[in-house]
Amino acid sequence: MWTQRLMWIAWPAFLVAAVLEMVVFAFVDPSDLHWFGSPLALSREAVYTLAFFVFWGATMVSSALTTLLAMSPFEVNRCPIPEGERPSDCAKNSRCG
Repeated sequence: MWTQRLMWIAWPAFLVAAVLEMVVFAFVDPSDLHWFGSPLALSREAVYTLAFFVFWGATMVSSALTTLLAMSPFEVNRCPIPEGERPSDCAKNSRCG
């Protein structure tokens, strides 16, 4: 189940990061970028790579938040411990009820 959710997060984020990379670098030349007034000491490929991972990370956070907000209250509050292995006071815990 977690593998499926991870793919719900990572795959769309990967696709959006790829499109965002193409759109941004269609208008921005990596050799023209400056950091605190001085030119970046990175190759074009390094800038492309770093930008892609920044875009991918940002869109993964967005996808993860969407996936979290789409969970039902039952999924959020259910006890992760199988019923036969729960401690005796687990019935008092709202997460295990």
